[in-house]
Amino acid sequence: MTLAEILASLFPQGHAVAVRDGLVTGTGPFAGSQMHVVGVDGDTPLGVDGALILSRVVLDAVRAGDRAPILVAVDSDSQRMSRRDELLGLNECLAHLAKAILLADRSGHPTIGLIYGHSAAGAFIATALATRVLAALPGANPSVMDLPSVARVTKLPLDKLKDMAKSTPVFAPGLDNMVATGAVHVVLEPNLSLEGQIRALIDGMRAGDVRDRLGEERGGRPVARAIAAAIADQARLG
Repeated sequence: MTLAEILASLFPQGHAVAVRDGLVTGTGPFAGSQMHVVGVDGDTPLGVDGALILSRVVLDAVRAGDRAPILVAVDSDSQRMSRRDELLGLNECLAHLAKAILLADRSGHPTIGLIYGHSAAGAFIATALATRVLAALPGANPSVMDLPSVARVTKLPLDKLKDMAKSTPVFAPGLDNMVATGAVHVVLEPNLSLEGQIRALIDGMRAGDVRDRLGEERGGRPVARAIAAAIADQARLG
């Protein structure tokens, strides 16, 4: 689905969401109130300027105090890999965006990520993975790091990594692996109303992050939940 098709399905009565320089911002009527929409469209890399613009929109929504849902729509490249962005502190700006989304969640705004295209690396972490619930549409292609990049970092042969990825979803790219690890909560049905499906996601939200439980249940992260629980127990005892 294109962003225009997503917005039409999500807001059948119309909306005030616009895209400028690949950045998505605006609102639409939702559940008797409104929904804030931010994000990245068109496989656009996310740089310093974009991260700060999106952060400002999220923080303005928090200041408004309406506790309306915030949808983070994502079809991005990775972070913008330019000398200018690195010198201006791209890592800090991406972290700022992620923290703004987390603040919105803690301030009572249901935060829902929706990945419908590509996304990778810092841009993926600072947007889609920063939300309470992450949904995807068929055809989405998320990754924290692609395998050629993993090969360069680990010095392992690419062919070996491809074989490992077949049985180890925790670091492998692609939608199926992200579902298996619990990073993606659900894959939506594009032929049904996205308004109803997103509403059901919000109604079913639980307190806290449940991705480790989902990863355990789906077999993609079989030990992460137990290890995290053991560390928390040790911290409480210490």
